[in-house]
Parts: sequence; C-alpha cells; structure tokens
Amino acid sequence: MKQIISIMLLFSLLGCKEKSENSIVASKLFYNGDILTMEEDIPKYVEAVVIQNGKIVFVGSKSDAESQFKDSKKIDLKGKTLLPGFIDPHSHFGMVSNTMGQVDLNPEPVGKIKNIDDILKNLKEYKEKNKIPDGEWIFGWGYDDGQLTEKRHPTKKDIDKILPNNPVYLQHTSGHMGVANSLGLKELNTSSNSKNPDGGTIVRFPNSNDPTGLVQETAMYPFVRLMMEKLDSKQAEFFDTTQDYYASNGITTAQDGMTSRESIRFFQSQADAGKMKIDLIALAGYSELDSNLADTSLLFKTYKNGFKTQGTKIVADGSPQGKTAFFSKPFLTEVPGCHHDCRGLPSLSQEAINKLFETAYVKDNQLFIHCNGDASIDMVLLAHKLACEKLNQPLDKDRRTIVIHSQFVRPEQLDKFVKYNMEPSFFTNHAYFWGDIHVQNLGKERADFLSPMVSAKKLGLKPTNHSDATVTPIDPIFTIWTAVNRVSRSGAIIGQAERTTPYLAIQAITSFAAYEFFDENLKGNLTVGKLADFVILDKNPLKVKPMEIKNIKVVETIKEGKSIYKK
Repeated sequence: MKQIISIMLLFSLLGCKEKSENSIVASKLFYNGDILTMEEDIPKYVEAVVIQNGKIVFVGSKSDAESQFKDSKKIDLKGKTLLPGFIDPHSHFGMVSNTMGQVDLNPEPVGKIKNIDDILKNLKEYKEKNKIPDGEWIFGWGYDDGQLTEKRHPTKKDIDKILPNNPVYLQHTSGHMGVANSLGLKELNTSSNSKNPDGGTIVRFPNSNDPTGLVQETAMYPFVRLMMEKLDSKQAEFFDTTQDYYASNGITTAQDGMTSRESIRFFQSQADAGKMKIDLIALAGYSELDSNLADTSLLFKTYKNGFKTQGTKIVADGSPQGKTAFFSKPFLTEVPGCHHDCRGLPSLSQEAINKLFETAYVKDNQLFIHCNGDASIDMVLLAHKLACEKLNQPLDKDRRTIVIHSQFVRPEQLDKFVKYNMEPSFFTNHAYFWGDIHVQNLGKERADFLSPMVSAKKLGLKPTNHSDATVTPIDPIFTIWTAVNRVSRSGAIIGQAERTTPYLAIQAITSFAAYEFFDENLKGNLTVGKLADFVILDKNPLKVKPMEIKNIKVVETIKEGKSIYKK
C-alpha cells in the first residue's frame, strides 16, 4: 500500500512540475532593429529587448540578453523599428464602432465626398443596397461643410429630395452638430415652435423660424442619443472589428471618450468574457457623475480584464471649425445662427461646471474636459480654483485633470496648467484638416498657436496628442506627421514655432499618454517590468524626412507578448 501511495505521490509531483514548467511561457528576444525605449526626454536606443509572460524582463545589449536568456526565441527585426505600443490619448471607440452601421460622408483624403450631390447619391445608394424600408432611420457621418463645393451644410430640403420617407440624421465631422431631414425633425419634435436649448442652436432659414435641419451642440443631443440607441444593438457585432482597426494602427490601449453607463457595462461584459485584444479605457459621461460615484460596483482607475473606467468627461464647448467653440474674441467670418459678437457658446454654465468639479474632486475622480476655445478654458481654470478653495485642497494636487483639445489655449493659460498641475491633450491633426479654415475664421495669430505642443513641453508639461476619432481617422503615424510638420491641406505651415521633433510627437502617444491615465508604471516605455506592448514600424520616424513620416507603415502590433496584428 505504501509503495502504491509513493508511486502516486511521485506522479503527482512530476505532474505539478510539468504543469509549472508549461505555465512559464518561453521568452522572446527582439534584436537587429532600432529599439527606441521612450524612457527619457532624449532618444535612447538599445540592442535587445526580452519578454516573458507578457512583460518585459530585459532591456539592454544583445550579448547580455543572450547570456541571461539562453533559450529565448530570437525575433530578428531586420532593421525595423520597435517602439512601445501606441496609447490613444483621446478617441471615441464606441462611435468608431457605430460608424460601421452608417453612411460614410467624409471628404478626401478620408472619403470621396466633394459636394452635396455626392452626399445625396451615397444616401440613396445606401438605402437601396441595404434594402432599408421606408420609416426606418438612416444615419450618416463625417460630412464637412468647409470641404464641400457649396461651402454650406446640406439642409432638410436637400435630403428630402431623395429620402422623403425615411428619418435621416447626418453627423458633422466635428461631432458637434448635424443635419436632419423633415421626417427626422418631426420624429424628435423639432419645429418652427421649438426654442433653442441652453448651449445649443436650432438653425433657421433666413427671415423664418423654419428649421434648416442643422442642429448644433445641445440641440443635437436628442438626435445623437437616438442614433446611439439604434446602433448600440450592433456593438457586439462590430466589437472585434473595431479592436482590429485600432490594433492595425499600432494601438495597444484605446479610449472611449464619452461612455454611458450602459456602454460601460457592455465593455466590461466583453472584457470579462475574454474578448479584449487591446486595453480599453472609458471616460464616463458627466451627466451621470452622481450615479456613477454612488455605484460601489464601478471602480475607477482600475483595470479588470483589460478594461477600466478612468474618470469623467465634461463637454465645456463646441467645435472651432463648426464655429461653436467658445472664444474670448469673435470669429472673423459669418457664423450660422448668430448675427452679432459671435464668439461661440459654452455647453454648460459656469455654475454647472463649478458643481461638477467640486463633486469630482471630493471623490478624487479624474476629470477630462473638452475645451477648444480659450473662453471655455477660462471657465475650467476658474472651476478648478474655486473647487480647490472650497474643499481646502492644494491647487497643484496630482489629480491629472486633462483639458482635452486645449486647441486655442492662450500662453498665460498654459502657465496656469503648470500652476494647477493640469495637462493638455492636443489635437494637431487640426493643422492639416482645418488649418486653412482656422486662419480665415480666427486670424493667423490664433491659428498658428493651435495645439502648442512645443510651448507646453518647454514649460515642463507632458502634452499628449490625439485623433479624436471619428473626427479624424485613427492613425497615430499621421498624428506624428501633423505634429512635426503642421502643414495644412493647401500646404501652408500652421505655426512654424510649434512644429515638434518626431521624438516629442512619439512621447505624446506613448510615455506621456501613459502618464495621462496614471499608467506610467504599467506601460508607455520599454523598461523591465512593463507590459510587453509593442508596435513595429517599417521605418524610424526619427530617421526619415519629416514630410515622409506619414508614409511609415505599421508592420506588427504586439499586446502583452501576443501578436494581434501583422501586415
């Protein structure tokens, strides 16, 4: 009997040993390429990186790597460039997913729309191709009035010509306005008798109360809410495809920049089911701040299976190209729906913003505030100061309050960011897509200082830089290109002094982006102990001509040691 027990124990021990050994994944050694660590303020290259069990276990010389990890599988980079995986400082994962169920109305180079007739043609073809019955909603996204031949928004009358029997809503590229047709307006009770909501405008035909179909800012909220409800049913269908899209652009951490409680639950359910290929960070909506803070099941700043809700998103103003951003000085060109002192408009009152800051700061809830115009940034700076004073908290506590876009921040406001320990997340893609329009609408001085990354870095800030997809495409390489070159569609340079180095442009989507999310101990650079999140590029952005950066290709994306995209 003792002999049988001894034999069983031996097999048990051998089994445990075998299981233990099998649970340790073999290490991989990357070498023979430009391996850029992004751990310092100046470029630092190493010869080799070794990863094991999803984490970095060695960074240094190839000979040391080989001697310490003799059994590593060797990955020859063949001269390519390895960087930390790109971290998305701000986009809208859910909206990107939802566009897969909408009509693409983007102008070149994103799409092919040149005029209003093209919009109408695409809408009609979409209805016919998808066999959409009369009475069912049709949604479109990405049209840009500034790039249309007519230089105007389509109206309900335009859309009615080809879709009189379907309610229609077309989202503007800015995400801050859109156009509905007559049936769409009727479905949401928007008529000549409707009043403008606070922080929004229902644009009317000249000398009339009759709506054109264009609804701006808070006036568009009912239409967007309905659109999200209609399209949310397809979230699961497009979830994997959306992750693959981000991964194909080298992104290992994505953001959903305004997330409802329902969507938070959906994302967490996908994560708990093991469906996360990348990490996903959500920003909860400010309208649900009280209920979110009261929900003990919602843990902010904490990853669970690759998903976390980081903080709360506040929308303080609108779009500069849509002329709804809130400025201290007027626009220089005509503004739809405004006839005097047209400086845009805040989305919330000062009192409302003050209350949100106070509520969030009591609970140490991280705030992310959409501010494009300098007047909205003034409102946020004041709300921060008042909340700190009322709560007897230090002005410079490490909250990492993020002012998203900070598009037309003034120099003295950057100084306040330093004083208050706040950080900007910039949007240099504007220089290309709308730089020429900003010069017309705001004048050269204001336009040249848009997204001032160089000035911010000189002050010791850690600026990030984003795509704000769906506003501009998910494409970190293009974001690097716009930060470095700041070239407009016409070829004009928008702010010579604010052209960044390629290295700073990469910091903005790696190490600085990790800092924005309190993830600096987890990701963002290549150091021992960090996640093995990598992107491999065919060329080094630091070694090609600045204007050629946009031609660089993502060869492979690796998340925690696992290849999730390969060209």
